[in-house]
Amino acid sequence: MKVTFLGTGASHGIPVIGCNCEICQSNNLRDKRLRSSIFIETDNNNNLVIDVGPDFRQQMLREKIIKIDAVLLTHNHKDHTAGLDDLRAFNYLMKKQVRIYAELEVLNTIKREYAYAFVDDKYPGAPDMDLHPIENEIFAIDNDTIIPVRGFHGKLPVLGFRTGDFAYITDVKIIPEREKSKLAGLDVLVISALRVKTHIAHMGLNEVLDIIKELKPRRAYLTHISHMQYSYNELTNILPENVYSAYDGLKIDI
Repeated sequence: MKVTFLGTGASHGIPVIGCNCEICQSNNLRDKRLRSSIFIETDNNNNLVIDVGPDFRQQMLREKIIKIDAVLLTHNHKDHTAGLDDLRAFNYLMKKQVRIYAELEVLNTIKREYAYAFVDDKYPGAPDMDLHPIENEIFAIDNDTIIPVRGFHGKLPVLGFRTGDFAYITDVKIIPEREKSKLAGLDVLVISALRVKTHIAHMGLNEVLDIIKELKPRRAYLTHISHMQYSYNELTNILPENVYSAYDGLKIDI
């Protein structure tokens, strides 16, 4: 399995519009972060994308991706769904619909916000999405088994996803105890680390590191990082030896 970090930034990205803070003005390219998304090339030759934010087109062009077998959505916030219209390029390239897997409430949001893609007489150039409702139960995409992991983004239920020994968890404040067993024995855990201090809907850095220590993955990568987190170089200097700050374009093998 191969994983590419398409974007590792929080909802504003880095740099933030109009911000003159040290991180937004950093010359380190690893401090330049598009909105969070990840690309998985599975052992079964499936290309999976988790979350499709407003930078999706730019990410696809940068990585020269021409095939997507399915999109998984963690929740319905715009920084995770605003790029869905650009799936129409893949409809053209692959001559078929793109499958979308998400909870029913997320799919209902998509139907409202992209209503033009679901009307009977839709415009020929509209994106063609094949919506698959999922719950917090194991499901399959072709020969790949996907294990959803329930988390809470403040009060909002969200899903992380595990496939094989890899798991991706973003925008979480709480992972219920009953869900943590799904994250045992991981090779790689990717988890959001919005900022240094705690937040009403996100864990602070120390809370994230405590969860990583509890779950004991072989490696962990931090994503969904804002300009209120440490810089890439600062994180690299302070993180435990098996924990890394992800950055846009990073590729890892699992």
